[in-house]
Amino acid sequence: MKLNRREWLTTGGAAAAVASLTGQATEAAEANVSTKPLGERVSYCLNASTIMGQKLPIDQFVDIAAKAGYNGIEPWIRDIEAYKNAGGSLSDLKKKIADLGLRVESAIGFANWIVDDEEKRKSGIENLKRDMDLVSSIGGTRIAAPPAGANGGDAPKLDLFTVAERYAAILKVGDETGVTPQVEVWGPSKNLSRLGEAVFVAVESGHPKACVLPDVYHVFRGGSSILGLNVVAGPAIHCFHFNDYPAEPEREKQNDADRVYPGDGVAPWREIRETLDRIGFSGAASLELFNRSYWEQDALEVAETGLRKMKAVLHA
Repeated sequence: MKLNRREWLTTGGAAAAVASLTGQATEAAEANVSTKPLGERVSYCLNASTIMGQKLPIDQFVDIAAKAGYNGIEPWIRDIEAYKNAGGSLSDLKKKIADLGLRVESAIGFANWIVDDEEKRKSGIENLKRDMDLVSSIGGTRIAAPPAGANGGDAPKLDLFTVAERYAAILKVGDETGVTPQVEVWGPSKNLSRLGEAVFVAVESGHPKACVLPDVYHVFRGGSSILGLNVVAGPAIHCFHFNDYPAEPEREKQNDADRVYPGDGVAPWREIRETLDRIGFSGAASLELFNRSYWEQDALEVAETGLRKMKAVLHA
């Protein structure tokens, strides 16, 4: 009997991905839980957005992360490019990061891998490969894959099976470059706004390295429950964006700038902590904020405050 594409995806192809996200990963999740509490087994990471307003070059950002006590960094592609274009050596930057005891846990780029327009998508994938090469050159092995180009305006609502095929395509590019794209939840977006949509795309990609990149604010902003993560094994989440959100304005009117330090808003931290502990998450807890008031403060002070508050909500 011949199977059509959707039948295949809901049988053998889906089964392979489910094994990666849930079944086979369960053993790794159980091993990671061990005797260490959640707050001690995660890696604490600083996303460059948190101190973006201070306009520091990436080498100074690295220094701040190390001085503040982080284990890793999550730079933006544009900052790596700016450093390189200004004559900086990426091999020297890689050595600096390693010498300071830091890891490049992930990176932030906005390649249009998801869009319907074939030419734009082809160009987007070429850009993504270039971005992956930049990440690899400084020692990174992961990059965010948000729904850039399909998030608002006249962008159509995409078929999730089609998105899964497109995600599978960039996972193959990741196999070539050594940098894994993480399908990212974007709460206000027209596509991949819900946690379940991102998980669906990862599962239906049928690729063993499929993974998701959740975010406390974006899960809330898109209307999903953090408890949805109970169906995902921790090892399928390499990086998790940490932040908090206020009670006001209402959910649909909040934006990136409304994010606050973990514990300073109304996010359900007990549920978040217990869920991540239950699924065996032991990846990078990356502080990603866009708060304009923090951008006006001393960068090191913001980084130190964010790390202290992140540890507080995960150790409680």
